[in-house]
Amino acid sequence: MKASAARRRYLSDFFFFALIFAMSSVFVFAAALRITGFTAVHTAADTVETSPLVIVLDPGHGGEDGGASGADGTVEKDLNLTVAKAVGDILTAAGYDVRLTRTDDRLLYDLYGDLSDYTGHKKTYDLRNRLRFAREADADLFVSIHMNKFPEEKYKGLQVYYSPGAAESQTIADTVQNYAKLYLQKDNTRVTKRSSSAIYLLSRAEMPAIMIECGFLSNEAELQNLTDSIYQKQLALTIAAAIAESTGEIGA
Repeated sequence: MKASAARRRYLSDFFFFALIFAMSSVFVFAAALRITGFTAVHTAADTVETSPLVIVLDPGHGGEDGGASGADGTVEKDLNLTVAKAVGDILTAAGYDVRLTRTDDRLLYDLYGDLSDYTGHKKTYDLRNRLRFAREADADLFVSIHMNKFPEEKYKGLQVYYSPGAAESQTIADTVQNYAKLYLQKDNTRVTKRSSSAIYLLSRAEMPAIMIECGFLSNEAELQNLTDSIYQKQLALTIAAAIAESTGEIGA
């Protein structure tokens, strides 16, 4: 059994990195050097060098804020970080300039040292600093990664919310949602939703911004998928491919 499990992990990693390589090549070709940071004209002398698109990935929650949790004790904050890192690795391989708001288990309320005492202000400053991070990075796209939960187990499926602050947000959200239906969750009937003021990050973002609720921790089958390393890689590939497909809308 141990040998079989080890072989499964080996094959999973092999195919994962093979997919990264293949998708990276496709991304570069499809974007016609825009992703890698160059815009080709007609001759080498005419080639104009530009900066790669900056993608800020935001793994939701962290530290003392675990977010949603599953019946088996799985905590949302950990899954958010795992998925965000995997998406970031793929997009980096494709030539994007990727920044993560957090790379470890913590909240960001004290990221800029605005206060000496954050008692009663941690949540507000955590959210404020995530958006400030994206602004200071001059992000071309902000993507917040989350998991969902509902009292009734029957609900499932990835769903994407988009910011009303930039027209491109809906196009990018729709692409991620469609890719999820095509390549990850064939029975997903969910549609994208425009953010209300209740979603702090999206309602206040000026740049294109989306929030991906990757699935429901309250659904037993989906919880098993979301905690499976192979499914996590498939999820990350789906999100990264959709971002690569749709980022041509930015600044168009």
